[in-house]
Amino acid sequence: MFRKLALILVLSLGICIQSVHAQTDSSNQHQAARDSLQPKTSSRLNWNTSALDLGDVWKSINKRHPDPNAAGEKPIKYHLSPVAAIGNTYSTGWALILALNLGFYTYDSTTTNISSISASFVYSQYNQTTISTQANLWSKNNRYNYVMDWRYYQYPQDTYGLGGHSALQDADLIDYSHIRIHQSVLKNVATNVYAGAGYFLDYHWNVKEFGQSNGDSSDALKYGLPATAMSSGPVLNVLYDNRNNSINPKGGLYANALYRNNFKALGSDGNWQSLTLDVRKYFRLPGSMGNVLAVWSYDWLTLQGKPPYLDLPSTGWDAYNNTGRGYIQGRFRGANMIYLETEYRFGITRNGLFGGVLFANAESFSEYPDNKFAAIWPGLGLGVRIKVSKRSGANLALDYGFGADGSHGLYVNLGEVF
Repeated sequence: MFRKLALILVLSLGICIQSVHAQTDSSNQHQAARDSLQPKTSSRLNWNTSALDLGDVWKSINKRHPDPNAAGEKPIKYHLSPVAAIGNTYSTGWALILALNLGFYTYDSTTTNISSISASFVYSQYNQTTISTQANLWSKNNRYNYVMDWRYYQYPQDTYGLGGHSALQDADLIDYSHIRIHQSVLKNVATNVYAGAGYFLDYHWNVKEFGQSNGDSSDALKYGLPATAMSSGPVLNVLYDNRNNSINPKGGLYANALYRNNFKALGSDGNWQSLTLDVRKYFRLPGSMGNVLAVWSYDWLTLQGKPPYLDLPSTGWDAYNNTGRGYIQGRFRGANMIYLETEYRFGITRNGLFGGVLFANAESFSEYPDNKFAAIWPGLGLGVRIKVSKRSGANLALDYGFGADGSHGLYVNLGEVF
């Protein structure tokens, strides 16, 4: 098995080297960097440089006033951003985060989106380790978009069974190691439309289940939980994106369809296919505060076959780890997931430094083994937004969500949740 994995790793590295630019979409702390690399409308963004951000606050503390001519500054070609932080979530406890982001242009910034390469290291109170490298590169005039997401997890985490009738007392601790290699290339085929293909690998090993505290047989064992599991195969991707600002959209539509086909011939434990539909619509509301109503639909469906247990659709395991505010990561799991969320975003201060959100969501997972949807789990909450960059519109997002059965939690993002 490790020989097969090594061969796939070598082939994947070769693909990235040949394409010169490899890029990625991935974890929470880099949401703004990833989103900034998504396709935008043809004109460059018109940032509101009369607003305030945290940089201006720092300058004010140091008796330096914001530059009124900032709008006329030339964009920095290369920008290196190191970050060290401490965070806390229910699934990780306290966590140390070390991150590095390099942003740059491969061509004229007036016709080409900014590219980014990010790396991070996270170690948590629960002995969870995550090492990731993501890249999102745009070629000249946005003709091609190279996306890469490589991660390593050593990740003990509670799971709660399959379907919508699981309970918190059914917590089943599973410890495992995980390598993810997701990469694809998209080509511009029409105005705001991109299409392409790629290769996805998910390999889990050293999988150990500690069982439910009540001694009952877990859904993981009933479904099948081998010590190693591999999913490997090509993907097809179609994207439409006409948002005016992908970091903090004020209007527009984002629609992405991702078809994944895993083959035994490429190392998978079994043949299985999935489809992910990610649609986001933004409505600009009347008024001078830039208020927005945002709607997000995320459907993650198993079309055929039997994915490994840890590769099944699950709460908080979407590409950005953001679904299901109000519930712990991994709270629900099933062969099919339907998710809908709406968020009202509003300004609090007229200088743009502070804003707020109200959100509500609902998720449903198919039961096992009949794959019928039998329960809907709602969540709702509120949050604060603090302007990090007035030029890009990036916010520090602090949200508190509430779910059913007493579920609740704090959620932190750099950039909007969707």
